[in-house]
Parts: sequence; C-alpha cells; structure tokens
Amino acid sequence: MGWVSDTVDSIKSIKVREVLHQLIVLGMIVTTALIIWKGLMCITGTESPVVVVLSGSMEPGFQRGDILFLTMSKDPIRSGDIVVFNIDGRDIPIVHRVIKVHEREDTEDKYYLTKGDNNPMDDRVLYNHGQNWLEKKHIMGRAVGFVPYAGWATIIMSEKPIIKYVLVGALGLLVLTTKE
Repeated sequence: MGWVSDTVDSIKSIKVREVLHQLIVLGMIVTTALIIWKGLMCITGTESPVVVVLSGSMEPGFQRGDILFLTMSKDPIRSGDIVVFNIDGRDIPIVHRVIKVHEREDTEDKYYLTKGDNNPMDDRVLYNHGQNWLEKKHIMGRAVGFVPYAGWATIIMSEKPIIKYVLVGALGLLVLTTKE
C-alpha cells in the first residue's frame, strides 16, 4: 500500500502550473496521434487504414486479433482480394475475401460478392435484405499487410469496457503525477 500513499502525496503536492503543463503534454500526445491517423488516411486513401480482425471467419489466413493494414488504390478489386467492407446500418466492418466480381455492361458499375474463408457459404446472408452484391461505396479498403495477434488489446477493451476505463484513468493519473 506504500505506492498508494506515495501517489496520493504526489497528487496533493501538484501545483497549478504543473497540472497545466501536464495537460498540455497530454494534449500534444493526443494531437500527434490524430495527425498520424489523418496522415495515414491521406496516404492509404481509406477512412480506416488499420483494422482489427474481430472473428474467426477468415481463419486460417487471419486469426482473431490480427491487425490489418488497408489501402484503397486505383487498382480494380479482383476476385481473391481480401477487403474490409461496411454494410449500411451496421457499425462494425467485416473482413472477407472477394469471390466474384460482377460488371454491368451498360454502366460499367462493379459489384462484389464476398465470403469468409472459414464460412460455409457466401455473405449474402450478412448483407441487408434484398442486397445480393456489395457496391464500391461499401468497400473500405483492401488488406495489404498484417501483424498477427497485435489487436487483442482492442478486442479485450471492447468486450470488457471497464478495462478501457481503468487504463485511461491510470494513464491520465500517470501523466498528471509524473514530474520532470
């Protein structure tokens, strides 16, 4: 319990100027992270350049907890490409493989049918009622790389929000009580 009393003593001895300094440092850290994220968005051409695989539907290629790096280049999406897509009205993006590309001859619009590698059937059951194909607007990006299991922290924090709040609180306390 010695560290608790040390932390309380440290908080009691904080001066207003030190708190403002620490808050500015915290703000700079958050701003830097946002700038890096926006920079990645510009470079990759996608609104979400990094995603975490949340289910086992793409095993054995991608495991739950893998981090995927996405890009949205001018290259056409082909059958066999792994894409991340959003279905209208749903919040969580899905990582699956394109199994068919359909191009309308009259408009040259392209439509995509996807399937999880570990799923027995295509994704038409996941699409909205009456929707048989994905359009380009649904595709968030194409997977170009991954880091195995590095996204487990995200999964744990989304499944157990109390852990997220404890970590954020602990980091905030650390920033406020750290003296240079």
